[in-house]
Amino acid sequence: MRLIASDFITRFRPSLCDLRVWLRHHDALEREETEYELVLRRLGNRHEQQHLATLGECLDLSGVAEEERIRRTSEAIATRVPVIYQPAFRVMQRFGDIEAEIVGYPDFLIHDSDGYIVRDAKMARRIDEENHPEILLQVQLYGWLFEQSVGVAPKILQVFNGMEEIVPVAHDGASALVALERIAAIKRTQEEAYEPVGWTKCGPCGYNERCWNQAEANGDVALVPDVDQSLARTLNSIGIRTRRELLHNFDFASLSELKRPVGNRQQRVGKKAERILQFAEAMEQRTERILCTPAIPALPNYAMFDLEGMPPHLDELDRIYLWGVQVFGENPSEFMPAVSGFGSDGDRDGWLAFLANAKKVFETCGDVPFVHWASYEKTYLAKYIQRYGDPDGVACRVMANLLDLLPITRESVILPVPSFSLKVIEQHVGYERKLTEGNGQWAMAKFIEATETADEAKRKELMNEILVYNEEDLSAMWAVFRWLQSKTGETISAPQAS
Repeated sequence: MRLIASDFITRFRPSLCDLRVWLRHHDALEREETEYELVLRRLGNRHEQQHLATLGECLDLSGVAEEERIRRTSEAIATRVPVIYQPAFRVMQRFGDIEAEIVGYPDFLIHDSDGYIVRDAKMARRIDEENHPEILLQVQLYGWLFEQSVGVAPKILQVFNGMEEIVPVAHDGASALVALERIAAIKRTQEEAYEPVGWTKCGPCGYNERCWNQAEANGDVALVPDVDQSLARTLNSIGIRTRRELLHNFDFASLSELKRPVGNRQQRVGKKAERILQFAEAMEQRTERILCTPAIPALPNYAMFDLEGMPPHLDELDRIYLWGVQVFGENPSEFMPAVSGFGSDGDRDGWLAFLANAKKVFETCGDVPFVHWASYEKTYLAKYIQRYGDPDGVACRVMANLLDLLPITRESVILPVPSFSLKVIEQHVGYERKLTEGNGQWAMAKFIEATETADEAKRKELMNEILVYNEEDLSAMWAVFRWLQSKTGETISAPQAS
């Protein structure tokens, strides 16, 4: 069996999934890389090349066939070549009755007085067990491969992270081998094991469509909202694989007493059982159940509010590049986007433009609610107040008028849907987007492309695509908002998703 250091990436990214390891090992068809994934790959390669340029003259083994690369790596270490780029190691290892060939290509070997540093370049900023265990395991395996191949341990293991810092990694080959043995066991199984799907967990995965379609066809219990991954596995282990089986075998009392592992302890399902059974029934019967009138204040106007941002591992500021606002109701406004500029003060400029737009909304409509979906907008309002201040108190006024539609929706309705993502709910209520391929990652890819191009016409074209996407987000939220306003407490047949 062939095991490679990047198997850790397969298992842990974009989410922990044993099935993805098995599917790739068995050459299951995976969707093509998205624009976002291609951008990440390009940025990662550039990050690596920029660091390589700082290391001086090197032996470049990239592109060399594996057998030749392994031989030349050994020779280069023996002659103490100062920098070896893309070396290769291969070691045979037995895991029980599995004979494995373990291969690894670290990015750099750097000679330092009496030994070699093993260093990898990663775009990630937080190199730790909580955020990126796969990076630690990968680099630790490189250290083990070096020691097995050379006969001495590397001087130190390091990662050149996305903040251009050198981060030390503990030399713990034993942990890497334990994790690799788990991967070997997954690969050797003849049939795929059960892996519960999840909306957030599976969204970015290349096998998302395959696994999601299969789960829907089977009526998988993991599709039921509030059935977490641990509970889905526990139910599956006792033969409860579908919503129908869940409803047939459990009532509130018995499901609430069921225990599943949470961390290092066993925890009862408890009060969640009622909602789980309600969701399962709604999905089986394709009905909506209105629990109570949604807690929406009756006002003439509402401002829909949605942000597009860059995550910390892609941007040094962890910034918002688009603040989208539009008033709907009796006195509707035009779409009011505030876009971050591309210069050194661009982030501040975007913030100030948003404050100007928000001030205009308050001057026109008074204390209108700023309606958003989930906690992202509130979190970043607070960050930007701290980052750039709020001289006129407009941002604090927005903060005081935030209205999060997600908890209102969850508390007032039971829906036959697998997730309370806005994009799922908007489809349920019948909203149809014109930009069907757009999502947050797509928008990030477009913005990165716009940032890097020197062609002003191309930049404008890319930004216009992002603006269309954000404007549709606001319209979709308004459609869900209006749908919620119409609910009064009846159980009705659910509309079919478009």
